[in-house]
Amino acid sequence: MPSVSVIIPVHNRRALLERAMDSVARQSFGDFECIVVDDASDRPCDDLPGFADSRFTCLRLSCRSGVSRARNEGVKRSSAPWIAFLDSDDVWMTHKLLRQIEWTRRNPCFKIVQCREIWIRNGVRVNPPKTHEKRQGDLFAESLERCMITPSSVMLRRGLFYDMDGFNESLPACEDYDLWLRICVHYPVGLVDEYLLVRYGGHDDQLSSSVAVLDRFRIRALLGLLHRGELTVRQESLVRKQLIKRASVCAQGYGRRGNRERYEQYRTIASEIAGEAVNA
Repeated sequence: MPSVSVIIPVHNRRALLERAMDSVARQSFGDFECIVVDDASDRPCDDLPGFADSRFTCLRLSCRSGVSRARNEGVKRSSAPWIAFLDSDDVWMTHKLLRQIEWTRRNPCFKIVQCREIWIRNGVRVNPPKTHEKRQGDLFAESLERCMITPSSVMLRRGLFYDMDGFNESLPACEDYDLWLRICVHYPVGLVDEYLLVRYGGHDDQLSSSVAVLDRFRIRALLGLLHRGELTVRQESLVRKQLIKRASVCAQGYGRRGNRERYEQYRTIASEIAGEAVNA
């Protein structure tokens, strides 16, 4: 059994996938398996040269199902105690897996760890804003505001992934925001203080740029947190404040665009959550 299972979801990105697979193949830590989940690409990717490496396998889904199901199916097919995700447009530095495995051995109480990352936007290196600076520990409050954990930087325990029910397949976007929040309710997040990931952005097929009004899905994630009934009093207060804020912004946006139905939907969410907070 390998120590780490690497899961790469992909749809119609052959050239980028080759680059991502090559960065996995070049890892200084070789005790891994890599499962590429082809989410019904127009041209199957299982003929790429990288699959000549016996550590790499391709799982092809028969119909387009989205990144959440692709990742979940990859985990189901995998076998290692640790899971690492890599988006097909990102690249790992050579020592990414090694540094994280070494870190977990020194810090066995942590069930999830990420690393620092380099941002490339439209071919140019950029500095992430200070608000996105990664740190270690309790990330719940910050993660309500923005996604403080990057899928391609993460390594987590298989048991933790299943305890949290994996990625929510009903969310077409913000599925990572949703999962990391569910994890951060209960667990601190570790950090390898090295730049071991290169994140590429700015291309047309990025999920975040192809789905409108992403806050719709963040609101669904936040409502789900409330309904799970696992929050502390402080956490619940923070979630309610965030829900009111995001639902109000959504309502205003839909109102400006003349979408009365959506305006009323999100205005109602904001008012109901505010009323519940007052009566609590």
